[in-house]
Amino acid sequence: MVSLSVVIPCFNEEQTIEKVLRAVRAIPEVELEIIVVDDASTDRSARVIVENCEGLFDKLLVHETNQGKGAALRTGFAHASKDLVIVQDADLEYDPQELPKLIAAVAERGADVVYGSRFLGGEAKRVLFFWHSVGNKFLTTLSNMFTNLNLTDMETCYKLFKREVLTEIRLRENRFGFEPEITAKIAKKNLRIYEVGISYSGRTYAEGKKIGWKDGFRAMYCIVKYALIK
Repeated sequence: MVSLSVVIPCFNEEQTIEKVLRAVRAIPEVELEIIVVDDASTDRSARVIVENCEGLFDKLLVHETNQGKGAALRTGFAHASKDLVIVQDADLEYDPQELPKLIAAVAERGADVVYGSRFLGGEAKRVLFFWHSVGNKFLTTLSNMFTNLNLTDMETCYKLFKREVLTEIRLRENRFGFEPEITAKIAKKNLRIYEVGISYSGRTYAEGKKIGWKDGFRAMYCIVKYALIK
């Protein structure tokens, strides 16, 4: 049976964290380890996890101060023990029931790393912001120019790794710079990287979306920085 560590960074997601945990726990035919990292939430996220989600997670790790998504992922990765490790956001933009599609690329194709692409295939996508779509595609293209990969969605949340891949990489970025950083660093290794199409139900800012234009500029900086670092 496939064993999978699901790392869920959480910051102020009291409305969705329980639903996400229940959806992840319901994934069939996978030996799961669910790791939640609460990044010093200021809402009721931590209370919801403790009081409403007994049995839905295996490890709860808490940051005393808010450090960012990248920092939360480093904490979660350090505690992951299964053969495969994947990132799952604590909102409902990505559907955990599609995780087996990414796992299949490892089992059937021998992939070392699998990205779930919002821009591949005929899966359902919520129609939202034009400029966000342009920005995502621009950052992916820029990343591809420096890494010589042909990804369609570098900024996707769904990134699955064989655990030994992560143990060989030192991550530094604390916020959303994690995405271009990890992409640049896996591109420098002799790895089999795959993409699979996934659905996407994006949020508006009123619904809790957190990434902004400043993160886009940081991503550009990280693309160049980590491409040049040996």
